[in-house]
Amino acid sequence: MTKNVGGIDRILRIAIGLALIAAAATGTIGLWGYIGALPLVTGLIGWCPPYALFGWNTCSMKKP
Repeated sequence: MTKNVGGIDRILRIAIGLALIAAAATGTIGLWGYIGALPLVTGLIGWCPPYALFGWNTCSMKKP
């Protein structure tokens, strides 16, 4: 798996995932908030299946 999720994208995914999980855990938004596990995991591992499927990449390319 080649990383396809860049820095800012990863930070946003982790923050949104944690916020949704926290809101679900406190009962603010209901059980559907646990869907925040998906952006959290993709942010932590740096790879997103839909990005791979569509050929998208938000990682910066380093020149040799």
